[in-house]
Amino acid sequence: MVATTQKTGPDAIALREWSKYSTKDRWTRFGLTALVALALVWSLSTINIIWPWLWDAPKQMGDLFARMFPPSLDGWHDIAITLLETVNIATIATFFAVFLSLPVALIAAQNTTPNKFTLWLGRFILVSSRSVNTIIWALLFVAVFGPGVLAGILAIIFRSLGFLGKLLGEAIEEIDRAPIEALEAVGASRFKILIYGVIPQVMPTFFAVSILRWDINLRESTVLGLVGAGGIGIILQGAIDTFAWQTVATILLAIIGLVIIGEAVAAYLRKKVI
Repeated sequence: MVATTQKTGPDAIALREWSKYSTKDRWTRFGLTALVALALVWSLSTINIIWPWLWDAPKQMGDLFARMFPPSLDGWHDIAITLLETVNIATIATFFAVFLSLPVALIAAQNTTPNKFTLWLGRFILVSSRSVNTIIWALLFVAVFGPGVLAGILAIIFRSLGFLGKLLGEAIEEIDRAPIEALEAVGASRFKILIYGVIPQVMPTFFAVSILRWDINLRESTVLGLVGAGGIGIILQGAIDTFAWQTVATILLAIIGLVIIGEAVAAYLRKKVI
C-alpha cells in the first residue's frame, strides 16, 4: 500500500489516500504485461498457422464425427484383446517401476543418501527419467528391441521411475526423525534403520503413489501403439490409416471406458490405502 498526502482548505488538513500499488509498481506491472503480450504475439507468428484451415476446422470436425456414427462392432474381439494387452503393459511396467524407484528415492533423499555423489546420481536419474516423454522412450526402445509389448513396458518403466522416485524421495525427506534417532541410540545398523525406521513411515505414500502411477500408465499405454510399442494404439492407428472411422469411434469409446474403469479402481484402492 502507498499513502499520499493532500492538503485542502485553509486549515491544511492532511488526508491520506491509499492505493494498492505505487507509480513504480504500476509501470512495472504494465511493462511485464506488455512483454508477455509481445511474446505471445511473436509465438503465434512463428508457428505458421494456416488460418483458412483453422476457420474450416469446425466444419471438418462435424464431417468427421458424422462418419464415425454409428460405431462399428466389427473386430470387437481384436479390440478386447488389445485392451487387455494395454492393461498388462501398464500393470507390469508399474510393478517393476515401483520396486526400481525405491532404491533411487533412497539415494536421492538428503537424509538417507550415503554421500553427495550418490545424492546427485539419484537426482540425475530422476531428472533424466522425467525429462523424456513416454512416446520418446517408446521410439528409442522400438528402435532397439523392435515393435512390440516389450518396448512399451520398458518405455513406461523408464518414464515412471522419475515420477515415483521424486515423490517417494520427498516423502523420505519429510519422515519423523524420532524413530531414526531411537534406532541409532541402540546401535542399529544402517540397513536396519532403513527397514524399521524409514520404510514403515513412507509405506502409505509408497502405495498411494504407486496406485496413482498405475492409473497414469494405463492412460499412457493406450497411445504407445501409435509408435509400434504395443497396446490398443496399434489397431487405432491402423483404423485411422484405412479411414475406418466407425471402427475408430469404437476404439475411442473402448479407450474412454478403460480409462474410466481404471480411474474408479485407482480411487477405490487409494481410499483403502490412505
